[in-house]
Amino acid sequence: MSANVASMPKLTNLPFYEERVDLAAAFRWTARLNMHEAVANHFSLAVNDEGTRFLMNPNQVHFSLIKASSLLLLDANDPKTMDQPDAPDPTAWGLHGSIHRHLPHARCVMHVHSIYATVLASLADSRLLPIDQNCATFFNRYAIDDSYGGLAFEDEGERCARLLKNPKHKVLIMGNHGVLVLGKDVADAFNRMYYFERAAETYIKALQTGQKLRVLSDDVAEKVAQEIEDYPGQCERHLADLKILLEQQEPDYLN
Repeated sequence: MSANVASMPKLTNLPFYEERVDLAAAFRWTARLNMHEAVANHFSLAVNDEGTRFLMNPNQVHFSLIKASSLLLLDANDPKTMDQPDAPDPTAWGLHGSIHRHLPHARCVMHVHSIYATVLASLADSRLLPIDQNCATFFNRYAIDDSYGGLAFEDEGERCARLLKNPKHKVLIMGNHGVLVLGKDVADAFNRMYYFERAAETYIKALQTGQKLRVLSDDVAEKVAQEIEDYPGQCERHLADLKILLEQQEPDYLN
């Protein structure tokens, strides 16, 4: 947390307040980037060691309105979750509940239908070739789902969770659907989601030129991806600065 946030009086006694602030900031900035989808799409953050208890946005609330207190605290193993009066969106429960139930390494999960990632997911060949540094960041670090079966209710969510068992795969390119990004925390997941959309935009626009692509070798692409993974502090600084801007411009996200 930035010094400004840390010094502010907490307006609630909600559990996991700092985690809520980080996640609320991610929602607000995703809306600013126009990577949201009206009142759909969802982010979640595990808050216990097993990864089964998690925070997630409430059912059908615009990302730009999310506050720290808005977030639901859910248990992936609670069969009565969808019977509660404040139940989450059923597709959010199906997708995020399944991932948090089965993948303890998936601490933060972000799912969007951002334009360029979704265009990539709509191509018959949805690979992201390493044509620049951002694209190379994801070399051998994503899985492709080519078996879209409809809205992400629980069966579809379980199937998607199985595609992410390899801890090296931090991105799921969801064929005919969108993208899902994993991270060790909110900063890690948000930074990855941001750069994946940037990479997809570069790649799609390069394809639109109709010219032959300058594709990096596997060795260089892997070297770049590893160097980015080892680069210190970028994702934390990225989120911290966004939170400073939000404190100045939209401080109600802290409530």
